[in-house]
Amino acid sequence: MVNETDLTAEKKWLFQKKAETAIQNLKKKNINALYVDNSQEALQKVLEMIPEGVMVVRGDSVTLDQIGIFPALKKRRQNKLIDPLERNPDGSFVIPEDRQKRFAREAFDAGVFLSGVNAVTLDGRLVFTDGRGNRVAPVIYGPDKVILVAGANKLVNNLEEAILRIREVAAPLNARRHFTKHQAPDFGNLPCVRTGKCADCNLDWRICNYTVVIEGAMVWEKNRINLVLVGEELGI
Repeated sequence: MVNETDLTAEKKWLFQKKAETAIQNLKKKNINALYVDNSQEALQKVLEMIPEGVMVVRGDSVTLDQIGIFPALKKRRQNKLIDPLERNPDGSFVIPEDRQKRFAREAFDAGVFLSGVNAVTLDGRLVFTDGRGNRVAPVIYGPDKVILVAGANKLVNNLEEAILRIREVAAPLNARRHFTKHQAPDFGNLPCVRTGKCADCNLDWRICNYTVVIEGAMVWEKNRINLVLVGEELGI
C-alpha cells in the first residue's frame, strides 16, 4: 500500500536536484562542491578530505556538531585540532572568552578550516552572516583548505532569498541558541530573541555584523573552498 503521508523520497529527490544546480554553478566559479545523501556520508567524505598531519581549526557550526566531525577526528588521532568555541557540558566556554581570539587566529595558519554556511544560492554563491567575523574571515583568506558542510535546507534561489533566510531563520535561531544554551543572558535583549523577527537592531550583542557573499575564487585558488551539500535538513 502506498503511504501518501511519507514524502521522504520526494524531498530527497528535490534536495538532490537543487544541489546539482548549485554544484554546477559553484564549480564554474572555482569552488569545489559535492552532494551526499545523509549525515553519515557527509562525515566520511569530510574525513577523507582532511590529510593526515595537518592542523584543523573549526568555526562555530551546528551542522558540524550534527555530523560529528570533531569527535571523529579526535578518535582518528591524525591531526592537531583547535576548537576556539569548545563548550563544557553546561554550555559555557572551555576556553575563556579573553583567550578565544588568540585561538581563533590559529585558523589563518590551519591546513584545514571547517565551518558551516548560512545559505547557498542555486546560481553559485555562498552567503554568511557573523557576529564577530571569526568564521567568515578564514573562509576568505588564510587556511590552505576550507571545508564547508551544509544541509539542503540552506539552498535558496538567489542572493535576495539568502539574505531573507538569514534574517528570518538563521539569525533568530542562532541568537536564541546562544541565549538558551550558552549561559549568555545578554542575548535575551535582542529583538529577534524576544519576538522571532529581525528588527535590524543596533544593540551591543547583535549577531548580524558581518555579511559576506563569496562569488567565487581566483583560478590559482581553485578548489581551496570545498562545499559538502547534504540531502538532509541540518544546522540553522
